[in-house]
Amino acid sequence: MGLKGVTLRGLEVFEALAATGSVAEAAARTGLSAPAVSQQMRNLEAALGTALVDHARRPMQLTPAGRHFLTRARDVLAQLRLAQSEISMMDLSGLSTLALGLIDDFDNDLTPRLATILAESMTRCRLRLITAPSHEITAALAERRLDLGIAASPGAPPDGLVEHPVVRDPFILVTPRGPSEGEAALEQLPFLRYDRAQLIGRTIEAHLRSEGVSFPERFEIGAHQALMVLVARGAGWAVTTPLGYMRAARLHDRIAAHPLPFAPFARKISLFAGADWASPVPQDVVRTVRELVQSQIVSPALAQLPWLEGQLRTLA
Repeated sequence: MGLKGVTLRGLEVFEALAATGSVAEAAARTGLSAPAVSQQMRNLEAALGTALVDHARRPMQLTPAGRHFLTRARDVLAQLRLAQSEISMMDLSGLSTLALGLIDDFDNDLTPRLATILAESMTRCRLRLITAPSHEITAALAERRLDLGIAASPGAPPDGLVEHPVVRDPFILVTPRGPSEGEAALEQLPFLRYDRAQLIGRTIEAHLRSEGVSFPERFEIGAHQALMVLVARGAGWAVTTPLGYMRAARLHDRIAAHPLPFAPFARKISLFAGADWASPVPQDVVRTVRELVQSQIVSPALAQLPWLEGQLRTLA
């Protein structure tokens, strides 16, 4: 099959329509008129020779072919956007030093890729990249030990810092695979908590209290990977996020992700920068990070856990 008739604009319209289920909202996202959105979809479906969307339903739903094609379309768009971001990073070459902190959820694939892009773009710059928990990154930013930091948002930006949102990361239930999988784990196994010294641990505990949900105090674990290994071994269940789940890819044959059995909630991962930046460096870096997060984490996670559609997403 050739690619005649498959356009970049058509893919962008399809992505927007898949996310919103509405021609009007897809038009607002893409800057086109509603008739133009409909025409782009007709052209794309004609080029592919199959229906991607059930146009008779409101909100519109993807057909099986549409769901399959969406994964590929997202991959193509993510790579094109990442290439565009890499080109825009070329104007960072004038910096002499840059200290960047990244949340440790990114330390598998995203951090090495970002380091490579920065090194290629900032050929005369001395780079220092560290990975750490969110509370340590925001503290280092406040003390001016870091220039930029990517961390979970504590709510309002700390004094003197500007927040650039990156991704919405919803909380999910992670249990062992097998007889205790899913909600059954809550009755049969103990709750494995994140260390409350970490922002993620405090966030989870605050939400449980607000919902009036309580579990026996027995396990509190500081290291994310250790917590996932304990779940894989059947020692208990945990509340984590898709970023944490995807980071534990080597354990996916032994752990299962499910929606929360109580009210949903999410955290926001953002890039923080000092308010005194006079150059567009923070904006250039965050644009590249968003595209890396989309291609390296969000798209693979949605392909594996499609029920996260609309919940796990990059933020502009």
